[in-house]
Amino acid sequence: MQRCELTLVDGRSIVVAASVQEVERTVLAAARGSLMEFAWLTTADDRSIGVNPEHIVALRELAPS
Repeated sequence: MQRCELTLVDGRSIVVAASVQEVERTVLAAARGSLMEFAWLTTADDRSIGVNPEHIVALRELAPS
């Protein structure tokens, strides 16, 4: 499974079950969408999470699990 980690402005990290490219596309689409549109992602433990694109400061690929 491909995974990546998002780091938020408050220093917290979220591990997402997707490739870096997929997450980047999702985040950019949300950022270009309507005001306050969330980027909806699936976490590594299979939960849905909506992230404000403006709160993401870093994205990095993790080793496959």
